[in-house]
Amino acid sequence: MWNGDDIFFMNMALDEAYQAEREGEIPIGAAIVADGLLLGRGHNCPIGRNDPTAHAESLALRAAGAWIKNYRMPSGTTLYVTLEPCLMCFGALIHARVDRVIYGATDSKIGVTKYLGLLGQAPLNHRIEIQGGLLEAECSEALQAFFKKKRELRT
Repeated sequence: MWNGDDIFFMNMALDEAYQAEREGEIPIGAAIVADGLLLGRGHNCPIGRNDPTAHAESLALRAAGAWIKNYRMPSGTTLYVTLEPCLMCFGALIHARVDRVIYGATDSKIGVTKYLGLLGQAPLNHRIEIQGGLLEAECSEALQAFFKKKRELRT
């Protein structure tokens, strides 16, 4: 199901997640790729930037857009992200015309897949293929370890 490029770029997204953790942010990372070439990458930093939209996906999109000098991604673009995107990020991915999203861990609270039935009814001008579970154990562990450490610091 997953190919070598998928694993390589998800590991890159994991590296971004670890960078977010080093900065005290929730460890979520993303990488945007087209034709095997990295267009942009990013990690969560809404706390440090005082910006609720500074999710890994948004920052990767901004980096990619700056690199290609276009707000729309080229055909065949894939976003790799360590946690299932939220609705805000999924909306941005639709506007950017990303073709495929591959995520690691499922977000049981605000992940987009629980809304895909509703989105399927919407008259959207772009559809995104979405697959989850790539390096799920590693992605989940990064999040679980982060929140465990946070809970321990509170006691």
